[in-house]
Amino acid sequence: MAKPPRLYKYQPFSPRSIENLKNQVVYFGSPRAFNDPFDCALSPQLKVPTDDDLRKLRDHWLATKPFDESQRNALKAIPFDELRSNVTQTVRKTLRESVDKFSTTQGVTCFAERPNNLLMWSHYADHHRGFCLEFRTDVPDFGKLRQVTYSDQMPEIDPVRMLIDDEYEEFLSLFCTKAQDWQYEREWRGWHKEAGTAYTYPAEALTGVYFGARASFTSFEIVALILAGQNEEVGLWEGSRSEDSFSIVFEQKTYTSYLNAKRRGLIP
Repeated sequence: MAKPPRLYKYQPFSPRSIENLKNQVVYFGSPRAFNDPFDCALSPQLKVPTDDDLRKLRDHWLATKPFDESQRNALKAIPFDELRSNVTQTVRKTLRESVDKFSTTQGVTCFAERPNNLLMWSHYADHHRGFCLEFRTDVPDFGKLRQVTYSDQMPEIDPVRMLIDDEYEEFLSLFCTKAQDWQYEREWRGWHKEAGTAYTYPAEALTGVYFGARASFTSFEIVALILAGQNEEVGLWEGSRSEDSFSIVFEQKTYTSYLNAKRRGLIP
């Protein structure tokens, strides 16, 4: 699927989220703090290498490794069953170590495809009292986000391809695959080599802020005042319950501070 032109980040109205907004940063949190115990902690299934796969791997090693003659002869003499077992065990150990390292050191930041998902507002935006940031995906770095896949099965890794191809994309599926139960999130994510990192985005990356159906005017006002000093082009959208369907509808709003309103004669 092509990356949507806009992606959304749900969050509560909290000191941290307001501080991040003021500083124009996106936070990369540790996956160990996520609400899904499987997130970035999968036990992948390994494809069983065929004899043809092993022959291809052996030929690759013979062509690329600096083996001496005795080592080359020893590799050629290894039975495929033994080579298959060695390759599988080595890759499984490597993957386990990689997953453990990722979950303990890397940071992940998450986005959604829609700003009007009822469950997302409930789970990630303080029961509709928070807000949701709208970002452009054509801005550098936001273009690197990857789509999450939802599946009933653990991802399958091809051990031979992983050993041959340094850019084996399926390896990344370990960190972008979640159970089908989470598919309502329609998530895209990015990661950083260090958890706790705050990425500073350019002001033009943020194009809108959506407020939950239970958001207070105080939270609206605080966010509006912050944005007035950053980018006045950011749209402000007030959410409310639909009267004829189970959905949230948004109406664009403008904000005028008390002082500006008084200067313009809008209030006595």
